[in-house]
Parts: sequence; C-alpha cells; structure tokens
Amino acid sequence: MARTSFLFALAAATSSLLNTASAHVVARQTSVPEVDAISDCSVSQSTQYCQADNTEFRIVATPTEGALPSSYTGCHPHGSDLYCFHDDGEVEVVLADATITPTPTPANAAHDHSEDGEVTAVSDCHLHGEDVYCMWGSTEYSMDMTATATQDIAPQYTNCHSHAADLYCVGPDGDEVLAVSAEADDSADGNGEPDELHCHFHAGVEHCVGPGQSENEGTRSCERVDREYNIPLRIGLLFVVMATSAIGVFGPIFLIKYLPPKANIVLIIVKQFGTGVIISTAFIHLYTHAELMFSNPCLGGTGFEGTTAAIVMAGLFLSFLVEFIGQRIVRHKMAHGPRCSTWFRPETVSILVMEAGIIFHSVLIGITLVVAGDSFFLTLFIVIVFHQFFEGLALGSRIATLGTQPAVQQVTQHIGGHGQVHVAGPMSSKSPSGAEPAAEASPEGSVDSGHMMEKAPHFSLVKKCVLATAFTFITPVGMAIGIGVLGQFNGNDPSTILAIGVLDAVSAGILIWVGVVEMWAEDWMFASSELMNASWVVTTLAMLGLMAGMALMGLLGRWA
Repeated sequence: MARTSFLFALAAATSSLLNTASAHVVARQTSVPEVDAISDCSVSQSTQYCQADNTEFRIVATPTEGALPSSYTGCHPHGSDLYCFHDDGEVEVVLADATITPTPTPANAAHDHSEDGEVTAVSDCHLHGEDVYCMWGSTEYSMDMTATATQDIAPQYTNCHSHAADLYCVGPDGDEVLAVSAEADDSADGNGEPDELHCHFHAGVEHCVGPGQSENEGTRSCERVDREYNIPLRIGLLFVVMATSAIGVFGPIFLIKYLPPKANIVLIIVKQFGTGVIISTAFIHLYTHAELMFSNPCLGGTGFEGTTAAIVMAGLFLSFLVEFIGQRIVRHKMAHGPRCSTWFRPETVSILVMEAGIIFHSVLIGITLVVAGDSFFLTLFIVIVFHQFFEGLALGSRIATLGTQPAVQQVTQHIGGHGQVHVAGPMSSKSPSGAEPAAEASPEGSVDSGHMMEKAPHFSLVKKCVLATAFTFITPVGMAIGIGVLGQFNGNDPSTILAIGVLDAVSAGILIWVGVVEMWAEDWMFASSELMNASWVVTTLAMLGLMAGMALMGLLGRWA
C-alpha cells in the first residue's frame, strides 16, 4: 500500500515538473525580446545570425536582393513575433535556439491579410516629414495623424474596419485612426492620373469636377464646411488689395494731369483697355458666376432656366432707366442755368452708373476672396489683385477724362412754350484723339437771339479723387466683412446662393450697359466720337487696347 502511494506521488511530481518545463518553453517561444537593434551579423550554413546584448538572434528569412545587411534597426513586435528593419524592408527575427520554421510568405501576410484579402492591420509605420504612413503588404497607407519623431507613433494598427467607404484601424491606445491608401490619397488631391479632380472656389464654396462631371456634379455638400483660416494673412493682404486698387484707379487721373498733350494717345489706349475689362467682367465673371449660383443643386432649382438672363436684363433696364432720368434732370438744369455746377453734367451721370455697378460686385469679390479655403486663397488673391488693378484702370481712365471732352454741343429744351434755349460751346478746340471738334467755341456766357452759351465744364483734381476713393476702399470693406463672418459663412446655404446670384446678375446688367453703350459705342460709333474721327494709327492702337482688355480679363476668369 505504501509502495503504491509512493508511485502515485512520484507520478504526480513528474507530471508537475513536466508541466512547469513546458510552460517555460512556451513562454520562451512566445515572449518578444525587448531589443531596439541587432548587429554584428554573420552567415553560418546559409543562415544569418546577429547579436544584441550578448544574445544571439537568427534571421528567419534573409533579404534576397543585394548584399546582406550587417545590422537591423527599428526592431518592434508584430503580436508575439519580433521584426526589424533593413534598407529595403523588414525581416522576422527569433532567438538563435528558437524552433520556428521559416516560411517564404511575406512577413506582413500573417498579420495584415484576412482570408478574403481585406485589410485587417497595418504595420511598419514610419514618417514622411510629419505625416505617418504604414504598410499593408506592398501598399502604403496614410494615417490621419502627425508626429515629430518615430517614437511618437505606434509600430502597427490593428482591427482595421470600415465606416461607410472609409477604413479605420485601432492603435495601441484604443483610438481609431483613419487610414487612406496613398494611391487613393494622390487621386483625391488631383495628383493621380485616373481620377484627377479640378477644384476651385466660388463664393467660398469648393467645386471639384472630375472627368465627365459638370460643375454642379462637383458640389460635394450643402452643409457648412469647417476650415482652418489664416486670419493674419487675410488681414495683411487686405491692405495689399487696397493699395493695388488705388494704383489702378488713381494712376490715370494723375497721368492725364502731367501727361504732355502729344502723349494723349496713351490715355486713349488705357481707356479702351478699360472698356474691354468692363465688358469681359460683365460676361465672363459676373454673368457666369450668377449662372453657377442659380444652377447650384443646393438651391433646389429656380423653376425657370432663364433666371440669370432675366435678372441681367433687369439690371440692364435699371441702368438705362437711372441714366435716362438722370440725363433728363441734368439737361433740364443746364438749360435753365448754363453755369450750373460741374457735378450736374451728363458725363457725371454715366460715371456714377458705372461706379455703382463696379461697387456692387467689388463687395462680393472681397467676401468671396476671404472665405475661400487656404488651399486656394493665395491663387485667388493673385487673380483678384490683377482684377482690381485692371478694373481700377477702367474706372480711373473714365474719371480722368471728366472735363476734358468737348462740351455738350446743343441742348434743346422747351420752357413754358417760350421758344427754345440752345446751350453750345466745346471746351477746347481739339479732343484727346486729335480730331477737330464738331463745332467752334463761342464766347462763354454770350447771349445771341435768346441762345445762351454753356460754361465750359471743369472737374477739379479733388472731385476726381473723391469719385476714385470709393473704388479704392470697397473691396477691402468686402474682405473685412468676409473676415467677420468666417465662422458662420456657408456658401451653399440657399439664401446665400440667392443673394450672391442676384447681386452678380444685376451687376452684370449694369456693366453691360456701361461697357457697351456708354463706353464702347460712345467712343466709337457716333459722329462726334473721338475714335470715329481719329487717325488710323490711333484707331488701330485703340482697337488693340480694347481687345487686350477683353482677353486679359477673360483669361483671369479661368481662376476667378
């Protein structure tokens, strides 16, 4: 009996000893050595061995291309396995006496691939600058995070899963991180060939158009998009826009004051360049942008395809009505008081209508510039600077000629049935183009058989500068408004779309009237027009200036 008990006790002790030894072996095989790098590598019987802290390691599958590395760095665990980096990738590393059978399967395959080929984990995480990238097999993924040093990032992210069309992986701290394939990321940024997108901003709304897409199909969302804005940059460039506008509008005003009479051809070319700028602005910029606003799917449609054209026509009619009534009032005052203030002149009415149209859309230009995302802001800013300079030239060249053109040749007005009062007399004997005026000057203020002669109009430099100042400040005012509403502005809000579309269309109508009727036709088409009676050299140079204004402002429409 005692012998039997002894045998049972011996068997139990042997079993316990075997279990303990087995546990130690398993622990030894499954634990991951804590090493950062291995070196002093050598080859023995086609197997590479390396050293770290007096411990020998074996490379499971040595690199097949080029010379074998003499050391491996960046050692890190993949689950219960240890991997180290070399110049062309990474290898699995085990203790020299570990019983692991090498396999030709790529290192990441057991950890990163599921049976159906979906991504389950990404590893080999590394830095490109401050951006974190990880590998899944041979595919590189961009992780939605930044780091400044390799030790700040996890070596791998596991439990990858999908949220809608996006892939998320879980880090060691349990947080989910968005993982984007580097190929897909390049395509979304417009760097990939197959899915290249062309993105630009209108009224602070990013429009991205891909192959085969229309402008409206590129509108991503009607919700407000939160962006990081560089406010100090926008404030600083506000003053740059102000200075550029001032140079453009005040330049011609001071140019005509100090320009020799024989060089008036320069002012004529500038004026025609400005005419081209105004006409191109009306059609290429304002009309087109209004059309984009009213066709924005976030507005839900207007129910009438001709909405933009109808509002442009309304702006055109409004310009005609204001100028017609203004001209009638001015001519009535001139007929009753030929020496009336120079502010009450037909040419002044035309300038004011022109400036009103420019001011309307200049406010919008300032707002839309500021609310554009930082990715496009500087590009749009450069375009707007040129736009403001050219438009300033257009307005300034017209303001500069106030009081230099021949006076109204004749104003006929019936006053209470007492015959007709004729107001006549040009300001000078020659127009800026060098053509002879239609009539000779009569003595100022003379009265001949009930005919009173008009006082030659005169506009002081101060009055011209007052007209130009409004243009100088209006776009910076729009930029200031944009900076103030950056936190709330949503360019895809239906009310915002409607307001911007209406203002763009009305401004287009005003500038079409001013550009075509008051500038183009007035300078070229009538018997008393300066270019109708100019020499062929002056006419040719003026025509080139007109076409240059149309072409350059039309080209800017490619970006704004």
